Amino acid sequence: MSHREPLEEQEPTIGKLVVDAFDDFGTLLRSFIELAKSELRVSVRAGGMAVVLFLLAGFIALLAIIMVSIAIAFFIHMAGLDLAWCFLIVFGGYLLVAGLLGFVGYRKVPKVRAPERTFAELQETPAALKRG
Repeated sequence: MSHREPLEEQEPTIGKLVVDAFDDFGTLLRSFIELAKSELRVSVRAGGMAVVLFLLAGFIALLAIIMVSIAIAFFIHMAGLDLAWCFLIVFGGYLLVAGLLGFVGYRKVPKVRAPERTFAELQETPAALKRG
């Protein structure tokens, strides 16, 4: 009679070890994904609240600009000009500021470049993974 060890006590085969390793890796990866999801939920809530607060601040700043514009027009009116001309002066001032900002922005456009170092790193990554 041949003596066989029970299945639990036999040495695992390489195939079984590989399958177990892939199962463990899959479990670990799912755990990382769940952790990332839970962290992102908290970040998205905080980020959403920050966006809402920034939008409210921008809206209030826009209202403040309108009020200051009216006040400037009335201050000019106190100098003796007709009110319509005062509002046109304020409007022209805003057009000058917008034109100046647009010109400065136009001058900055040629300085915008693609992230060349990042692209180079991305192209090197597959080769580094194959070597490793």
